[in-house]
Amino acid sequence: MNKQLERVSLAGALVTLGIVYGDIGTSPLYVMNALIGDAGKMENISPEYVIGSVSLIFWTLMIITTLKYVVIAMQADNKHEGGIFALYALVRKNAKWLIWPALIGGAAILADGTLTPAVTVTSAIEGLKKQHLGPVVFSNSQHNVLIITTVVLLVLFMIQRFGTGVIGKSFGPVMILWFGFLAVFGIVNLINYPMILKAISPYYAIKILFSPVNKVGIFILGSIFLATTGAEALYSDMGHVGKKNIYVTWPLVYSTLFLNYLGQGAWIIRHAGDTAYRHLSNLNPFYEMLPGPWHLVGILLATLAAIIASQALITGSYTLVDEAIGLKFLPRMVIRHPSNIKNQIYIATVNWILCIITISVVWFFGSSQKMEAAYGLAITITMLMTTVLLHEFLNKHLNKGTALIIALFFGFIELIFLISSLVKFIHGGYVTLTIMLGILYIMWLWYFGNKRREHYEKESEYVSLLDYRDQLSKLSADNTIPLFTTNLVYMTKIKGDYQIKRSTMYSILDRQPKRAKVYWFVTVNETNAPYESNYTVDLLETHNVVNVQLYLGFRKSQSVSVYLHQIVNHLVEQGILEPQIPTYSTERQRKVGDFKFVIIKEQPADLIVNDQLSSLDRRLIGGRIYLQKITASPISWYGLEFSNVIEESSPLFITQDQDQYLIQKKIYHRDILNNPKK
Repeated sequence: MNKQLERVSLAGALVTLGIVYGDIGTSPLYVMNALIGDAGKMENISPEYVIGSVSLIFWTLMIITTLKYVVIAMQADNKHEGGIFALYALVRKNAKWLIWPALIGGAAILADGTLTPAVTVTSAIEGLKKQHLGPVVFSNSQHNVLIITTVVLLVLFMIQRFGTGVIGKSFGPVMILWFGFLAVFGIVNLINYPMILKAISPYYAIKILFSPVNKVGIFILGSIFLATTGAEALYSDMGHVGKKNIYVTWPLVYSTLFLNYLGQGAWIIRHAGDTAYRHLSNLNPFYEMLPGPWHLVGILLATLAAIIASQALITGSYTLVDEAIGLKFLPRMVIRHPSNIKNQIYIATVNWILCIITISVVWFFGSSQKMEAAYGLAITITMLMTTVLLHEFLNKHLNKGTALIIALFFGFIELIFLISSLVKFIHGGYVTLTIMLGILYIMWLWYFGNKRREHYEKESEYVSLLDYRDQLSKLSADNTIPLFTTNLVYMTKIKGDYQIKRSTMYSILDRQPKRAKVYWFVTVNETNAPYESNYTVDLLETHNVVNVQLYLGFRKSQSVSVYLHQIVNHLVEQGILEPQIPTYSTERQRKVGDFKFVIIKEQPADLIVNDQLSSLDRRLIGGRIYLQKITASPISWYGLEFSNVIEESSPLFITQDQDQYLIQKKIYHRDILNNPKK
């Protein structure tokens, strides 16, 4: 993390406003609209209903966003990084079952991220209806809104590959304007009905849940929850801006949001009975409360804020997927760094899948009001899963009783939110949950496919590298065999007791002896520290057989070729390896020879005939190998695109039981020479 962001500063606060609060900061565009929908029509709305609803918003933001995430969860930072996967990396050694809340929560937040750009941008663009922009008059057609929304989203996804460093610098100032706009016009409308300030009291929040004026009862919380959906993203972005900058800026953001909700509530109370509004069930009080000349300004700022919120969710999805890959929850994907900003990455596969799903959501639902029915359901699941993992973290830092009380307090509230959000299932929540289950299925296949494959790997599939030291040294010195390469590198996994897959040694010694000056066996280990990068070297009491263990954080790129060149240089400089000065080279001071990397690809053909495997295990292992084939190749994953790479195929070497082989019963001896006719 940038050291400048570790301390509170104006620059850090600006970056924080631009990165962290896009999602939660655009909630005033749709929350009150959803509450009007719960009431049925404007004429059904009473002051008691509005004051109670705004009070629920205030206390939801206070309890969930402020208390749980800002005050408590941000203490659970993994080397300054936050988010559900970073939290899991901190506590995963506590118990094996913690993998499930991590997988479920991660899948849910990724699924909900597909809906955020759709609902925020659509809500903003809907404000253009019936507006005059010079000679241009926008119609009341929702079809035009969908077209404009689609164009905006397409452009947004298309520019991701170039990086967003330049436009990112303007995010902070734009969000300052946005939050200032929210506060000013909230106050302007609040002045006209100051009684709305009673919403600060928790009495009205509790009262409205049981009041007859609230026709949906506890299910009103499904709409209220929309106000805090950006809380999980706030925790995830902690590593980008530093927790201190969030501590400083959140009170300002919270105040402006609440002022705007108060202003919208005051406007609704004053105009609920107006002839122009009383029969409406779908209107946006955020736009309606703006004075005429400011309407277009509000639309422009809302659109910019919606784009910034969408940008934050898109880049946040890249980060989550990157973390999931590092934790072996998802298959490898090609990760690019489109700019000089350290934490900015681009994953093309994720980008275009998000693009397709987001635009499909826009056209499937057709309006922001219908999208709101599906929005927020999955994120309640994520929050519950975060609470489970947070309990494990608090157990280490507080006494168990206190940790349990905190977890039960937040878990109970979030469970109520989840139950109240379940009513959204039939109104569109099934779309988000379907996406979530699809992502969860892929995670399940990849993670447990790896685990089941490791379970079936028998000791006979592994050999000790120590047993082959002499053969490798002898082969290296055998001048009767042509030199294959100076440095022969195998991307493999060596266990702590020097156990290595038999297929690796078979590749060197049996297929066709591969003579090299130095044999490298490289194991990449993912660590809990996000940006860790170090290594160990073990020459196994030889001069040319090297076991390299790379330790890379789950947010560190795996450019193995670059790392290995550095390691060889270090060993040569220390006199551990002999200089490998090539006869011909464009570099005068070059001390490192040529490399050939060997990657052994597994073939699943033996899965079909192996009776050891249950049908579930066969599906898991086969599915895992299939995912590996359709995602990033090991060449891309290890950063070997410009290296000399050889790919070899090998069976899985899943050992079968003895009774699956043919057993010799009898041999018939015939004297072919003496009895040729026989």
